[in-house]
Amino acid sequence: MKITLILIALFTFTNCGKMLINRQTDSVAIKKEVDTFLVNWHKAASDANFDAYFNALDSSSFYIGTAAEEIWTKKDFSAFSKPYFDKGKAWDFKTLERNIQVNNIGNFVWFNELLHTWMGTCRGSGVLEKVNNNWVIKQYVLSVTIPNNDIQAVIKAKQKNDSIFLKNYKY
Repeated sequence: MKITLILIALFTFTNCGKMLINRQTDSVAIKKEVDTFLVNWHKAASDANFDAYFNALDSSSFYIGTAAEEIWTKKDFSAFSKPYFDKGKAWDFKTLERNIQVNNIGNFVWFNELLHTWMGTCRGSGVLEKVNNNWVIKQYVLSVTIPNNDIQAVIKAKQKNDSIFLKNYKY
């Protein structure tokens, strides 16, 4: 009886360790897969490949741009962007660094990335979900980075537009 219990305990601990190693390995593989997905997504914009770019977005996704009013649904963002893609020149974001986190099940990731863009250094962040064995972007947020030493000048520069925008919120 004792030997049976010892064998069961040993088997259980061995399998738990293997599951932990597999989960860690899966996390590394998922991060590589997502990194490649995001590299290809940014490349689709720089190549003005409309279908590849917008097929990466989930039908219920949001793209949040740099202006306060830019909370785009996929439909609205693709309509806004189509003329740029049709001209063969969308935007070209080069990734400087990227951090990816994976949930325990491996079907959701969230990330942040530092980008070199036509606007200078920007920050992107987002959430992806694996649906039918394919990653889709659920939300992407693009932010212009502002050095702390420059924030007062930026606040002053946007003060007029902020006051107009905030009237929409009765603020």
